[in-house]
Amino acid sequence: MSTPHEPYPPAPEGYPLRREPAKPVPAKSSSESDEPPRARRRSKSAPRPRRWGFRLVLLLLLISIGVNFVIYSKYSDYFAASSSPAERFLSGDAESRDKIAVIRIEGTIMPPFTANLLKQIEKATEDDAVKGVLLTIDSPGGLVADSHQIYHRLVELREAGKPIYVAMKRIAASGGYYVAMGCGSAGKIYAEPTTWTGSIGVIIPRYDVSGLAESWHVRSDPLKTGRFKDALSPFREITPEERQLWGGILNESFDRFLTVIDENRDTLVRRESAAVAEKPKNDVVPHSTELVAFSDRNATSEDLATGRIFPATEAMAKGLVDEIGFEDDALEALQQQLGLENPRVVTYHNPMSLFQKLLGLMEAHEPTHDQQRVLTATVPQAMYYFSWVPPVWPLALETP
Repeated sequence: MSTPHEPYPPAPEGYPLRREPAKPVPAKSSSESDEPPRARRRSKSAPRPRRWGFRLVLLLLLISIGVNFVIYSKYSDYFAASSSPAERFLSGDAESRDKIAVIRIEGTIMPPFTANLLKQIEKATEDDAVKGVLLTIDSPGGLVADSHQIYHRLVELREAGKPIYVAMKRIAASGGYYVAMGCGSAGKIYAEPTTWTGSIGVIIPRYDVSGLAESWHVRSDPLKTGRFKDALSPFREITPEERQLWGGILNESFDRFLTVIDENRDTLVRRESAAVAEKPKNDVVPHSTELVAFSDRNATSEDLATGRIFPATEAMAKGLVDEIGFEDDALEALQQQLGLENPRVVTYHNPMSLFQKLLGLMEAHEPTHDQQRVLTATVPQAMYYFSWVPPVWPLALETP
């Protein structure tokens, strides 16, 4: 008869325990994987379809953006023509209905800045709340055509019953003085104590590098249909016929300059003078008109239209400006003439849209744009300009 099994007593402390030998692990075949069975089943299933629909929509969207951008670049001038300058508050009563607009002419008068100024003048003309305009000028002048365009629009503004006062800054010379005549005889011209003005005349910048070209054995031999087609070429000396031809063109612009001054300044008068034509120099185009100061019904003998510059005090003594003062003084005088106690003083600026900024960056990197600038620099430009160096044509997009 067997006795019941008794459990073994616990092993004494420190006595080594018997361990079962480790069973050998069979080696995995190359076809087996470490992944769990569920993962293996999932990997053996059919691959997910690629998102071709999303990619197709994205591609079509990019193509649409590109097409619209090209269309906009082709018709950018059309879209820009409908834009209007934005108005900014400067001083005075912000809630006043009566406004005085400050229009600033700064830098060389040339595209694309001319278009911006014309739009600002147009906005002030059409705004019934604008009762008068203060024109601030800090410019050495610029192109003849652009200067006259600005002057012409200022005359229209003045004839609309809106007085114009002028505040000259550092320099208001040549074309800068030309546009100041837009204020008319009823307006007043203020010049700061350090202002330079005058430089009344016309210039066509030209360089003669014929000697340099000859030393380098470079000869210009253009094909042309007429003897004046390459006039003012820097690779040869100007002929007497060409000097006479271009002299007539300069005199036409010069006579217009003096006429504009004569019509808008009671202190200056244009008159014929045979003495001027009798003493021409090789680089000075002969002409028969001059500009002299006029006071007490008597004209002085000094010709003021020799291209020289006048400091503010001398300009006032000779009748080119009316007062020595700053922009605030001119603004206060205009306000008193209009009889306004505390008007809203505003100015304008021409913001660039995002498309125009992008187009400007694109054009700046286009080789054809650089070529256009070089070609434009070779075109003769008559200028009301206080300098012997022609201005560099800007690489800028015309903004609204």
